[in-house]
Amino acid sequence: MTIAREIMTGGTECVGENETLVAAARKLRDLDIGSMPICGEDDRLKGMLTDRDIVVKCIADGGDPNSATAGEFAQGKPVTIGADDDVREALSTMKAHQVRRLPVIDGHDLIGMLTQADVARSLSDESVGDLVEYISE
Repeated sequence: MTIAREIMTGGTECVGENETLVAAARKLRDLDIGSMPICGEDDRLKGMLTDRDIVVKCIADGGDPNSATAGEFAQGKPVTIGADDDVREALSTMKAHQVRRLPVIDGHDLIGMLTQADVARSLSDESVGDLVEYISE
Protein backbone atom coordinates (compact mmCIF):
# COMPACT_ATOMS: atom_id res chain seq x y z
CA MET A 1 0.00 0.00 0.00
CA THR A 2 1.33 3.40 -0.99
CA ILE A 3 0.36 6.25 1.32
CA ALA A 4 0.02 9.97 0.62
CA ARG A 5 3.16 11.06 2.50
CA GLU A 6 5.29 8.74 0.33
CA ILE A 7 4.41 10.42 -2.95
CA MET A 8 3.33 13.96 -1.98
CA THR A 9 5.24 17.11 -2.75
CA GLY A 10 6.57 18.47 0.55
CA GLY A 11 7.66 21.94 1.55
CA THR A 12 4.30 23.49 0.80
CA GLU A 13 4.08 27.24 1.29
CA CYS A 14 0.91 28.93 2.47
CA VAL A 15 -0.56 32.32 1.95
CA GLY A 16 -1.63 33.81 5.28
CA GLU A 17 -5.32 34.41 5.80
CA ASN A 18 -4.61 38.12 6.44
CA GLU A 19 -2.35 38.63 3.43
CA THR A 20 -3.75 40.67 0.56
CA LEU A 21 -4.59 39.12 -2.77
CA VAL A 22 -1.78 41.16 -4.32
CA ALA A 23 0.71 39.49 -1.96
CA ALA A 24 -0.88 36.11 -2.72
CA ALA A 25 -0.66 36.74 -6.47
CA ARG A 26 3.02 37.56 -6.13
CA LYS A 27 3.62 34.29 -4.26
CA LEU A 28 1.77 32.37 -6.96
CA ARG A 29 3.86 34.10 -9.62
CA ASP A 30 7.17 33.62 -7.82
CA LEU A 31 6.46 29.94 -7.16
CA ASP A 32 5.06 29.46 -10.68
CA ILE A 33 1.91 27.76 -9.37
CA GLY A 34 -1.82 28.31 -9.83
CA SER A 35 -3.06 27.63 -6.32
CA MET A 36 -1.87 27.49 -2.76
CA PRO A 37 -3.22 26.74 0.69
CA ILE A 38 -4.54 29.50 2.92
CA CYS A 39 -3.24 29.13 6.47
CA GLY A 40 -4.56 30.88 9.54
CA GLU A 41 -2.79 32.61 12.37
CA ASP A 42 -3.17 29.31 14.23
CA ASP A 43 -1.20 27.55 11.42
CA ARG A 44 -4.29 25.56 10.49
CA LEU A 45 -5.47 25.13 6.93
CA LYS A 46 -8.34 27.48 6.13
CA GLY A 47 -8.81 26.77 2.43
CA MET A 48 -7.24 27.00 -0.98
CA LEU A 49 -6.71 30.08 -3.12
CA THR A 50 -6.36 29.95 -6.89
CA ASP A 51 -5.25 32.50 -9.42
CA ARG A 52 -8.75 32.18 -10.85
CA ASP A 53 -10.25 33.15 -7.46
CA ILE A 54 -8.23 36.35 -7.55
CA VAL A 55 -9.30 37.26 -11.07
CA VAL A 56 -12.91 36.04 -11.16
CA LYS A 57 -14.07 36.43 -7.56
CA CYS A 58 -12.24 39.66 -6.76
CA ILE A 59 -11.08 41.71 -9.74
CA ALA A 60 -13.93 40.85 -12.15
CA ASP A 61 -16.46 41.65 -9.41
CA GLY A 62 -14.88 45.08 -8.82
CA GLY A 63 -12.98 44.08 -5.67
CA ASP A 64 -9.67 45.62 -4.66
CA PRO A 65 -6.89 43.02 -4.50
CA ASN A 66 -4.82 45.51 -2.49
CA SER A 67 -7.27 45.30 0.40
CA ALA A 68 -9.05 41.96 -0.07
CA THR A 69 -7.45 39.19 1.97
CA ALA A 70 -6.87 35.54 1.15
CA GLY A 71 -8.97 34.54 4.15
CA GLU A 72 -12.03 36.12 2.55
CA PHE A 73 -11.80 33.42 -0.12
CA ALA A 74 -11.41 30.45 2.25
CA GLN A 75 -14.92 29.09 1.79
CA GLY A 76 -16.14 25.97 3.53
CA LYS A 77 -14.08 23.12 4.88
CA PRO A 78 -11.04 22.42 2.69
CA VAL A 79 -10.85 19.02 1.01
CA THR A 80 -7.76 17.22 2.37
CA ILE A 81 -6.13 13.82 2.62
CA GLY A 82 -4.44 12.35 5.67
CA ALA A 83 -0.70 11.76 5.45
CA ASP A 84 -1.12 8.04 6.13
CA ASP A 85 -4.14 7.52 3.88
CA ASP A 86 -3.83 5.15 0.95
CA VAL A 87 -3.23 6.77 -2.43
CA ARG A 88 -6.39 5.07 -3.70
CA GLU A 89 -8.32 7.06 -1.05
CA ALA A 90 -6.72 10.21 -2.44
CA LEU A 91 -7.82 9.17 -5.93
CA SER A 92 -11.40 8.69 -4.71
CA THR A 93 -11.34 12.07 -2.94
CA MET A 94 -9.98 13.84 -6.04
CA LYS A 95 -12.70 12.25 -8.17
CA ALA A 96 -15.50 13.01 -5.71
CA HIS A 97 -14.54 16.68 -5.38
CA GLN A 98 -13.13 17.14 -8.90
CA VAL A 99 -9.84 18.60 -7.65
CA ARG A 100 -6.31 18.25 -8.99
CA ARG A 101 -4.53 19.01 -5.70
CA LEU A 102 -5.10 17.85 -2.14
CA PRO A 103 -3.46 19.35 0.92
CA VAL A 104 -1.86 16.55 2.97
CA ILE A 105 -2.55 16.83 6.69
CA ASP A 106 -0.77 15.10 9.56
CA GLY A 107 -2.96 15.75 12.59
CA HIS A 108 -3.71 19.45 12.10
CA ASP A 109 -0.42 20.25 10.35
CA LEU A 110 -0.16 20.83 6.62
CA ILE A 111 2.85 18.81 5.48
CA GLY A 112 2.53 18.82 1.70
CA MET A 113 0.38 18.70 -1.39
CA LEU A 114 -0.67 15.65 -3.33
CA THR A 115 -1.16 16.50 -6.98
CA GLN A 116 -2.71 14.72 -9.89
CA ALA A 117 0.83 14.19 -11.22
CA ASP A 118 1.97 12.65 -7.92
CA VAL A 119 -0.91 10.19 -8.05
CA ALA A 120 -0.32 9.47 -11.75
CA ARG A 121 3.24 8.36 -11.02
CA SER A 122 2.07 5.77 -8.49
CA LEU A 123 -1.09 4.27 -10.03
CA SER A 124 -1.96 2.32 -13.16
CA ASP A 125 -2.67 4.14 -16.41
CA GLU A 126 -6.32 3.07 -16.19
CA SER A 127 -6.76 4.61 -12.71
CA VAL A 128 -5.09 7.82 -13.85
CA GLY A 129 -7.31 7.96 -16.93
CA ASP A 130 -10.39 7.64 -14.73
CA LEU A 131 -9.12 10.47 -12.50
CA VAL A 132 -8.51 12.82 -15.41
CA GLU A 133 -11.95 12.01 -16.84
CA TYR A 134 -13.74 12.75 -13.53
CA ILE A 135 -11.81 15.95 -12.86
CA SER A 136 -12.37 17.27 -16.38
CA GLU A 137 -16.17 16.93 -16.28
